[in-house]
Amino acid sequence: MFERKSYSWCCRARTLPLGGHTLVMGILNATPDSFSDGGRFFDPSAAVERALEMAEQGADIIDVGGESTRPGADAVSEAEEIRRTVPVVGKIREYSTVPISIDTTKAVVAFQALEAGADIVNDVSALEADGAMAGVVAQSGAGVVLMHRRGLPKTMQDDPRYADVVREVRDYLAARAEACLEAGIGRERIVVDPGIGFGKSTEHNLELLRGLPELAACGYPLLIGASRKRFIGEISGRERAAERLGGSLGAAAWAALRGAHILRVHDIIETCDACRLLDRLRDGDCLCN
Repeated sequence: MFERKSYSWCCRARTLPLGGHTLVMGILNATPDSFSDGGRFFDPSAAVERALEMAEQGADIIDVGGESTRPGADAVSEAEEIRRTVPVVGKIREYSTVPISIDTTKAVVAFQALEAGADIVNDVSALEADGAMAGVVAQSGAGVVLMHRRGLPKTMQDDPRYADVVREVRDYLAARAEACLEAGIGRERIVVDPGIGFGKSTEHNLELLRGLPELAACGYPLLIGASRKRFIGEISGRERAAERLGGSLGAAAWAALRGAHILRVHDIIETCDACRLLDRLRDGDCLCN
């Protein structure tokens, strides 16, 4: 079992302790074409209802996204992404104090979501897609998630190749974190994500999960998002994303015991239950939240 380092994640006016217990980030896709929930929460009222339900179920963070990043997905305009996400963020904040993450690569979307009450920017391009994003994050005081991906959603699964996927992902995330520091984003605000399923084959994803201790050694908290991903379906034989709960929980448990601080998931109740047990086993008689 890997000994997980503790951090304090500064996200605007709040600080989230990382390491004492595993945090669960609930996925809220305000999109018509998500690979997993197929537009169930595209309607803003349905999205807000789902967010509040996830918070009630135990989610520590709600991650709101308005542009699908599934393999093969088309890009969405800034205006459309704002229309899908910002009112949802505002309504969640009106009804709940749960930390909110905006899942976007666009600076203007991040800015408006932060104005509406978001605390965190979760950028799958690690702040590279939009040159203004680092400034938005730096000035807002938001927490930030830097994710590794290779290519864009439309083509990222077209024969991805690496000489050493763990080393290459580790070095990339370390370099992007350094760029954030240079842009005025404090170390205490940075979390890194190796990007399971983003420009990686099934074996690449497995190598990254096996290599989590090496990724954790770069000195930043780790977020892992393996929930319902295609590689789980390929291994388990479960073609439908909604049928991949067992494999998703297996990946979540492995990640939590190998250094992950945050798990980004669809199935809140089941993941929270698993994390409570794992955290209790890991920490002996420590009472976990």
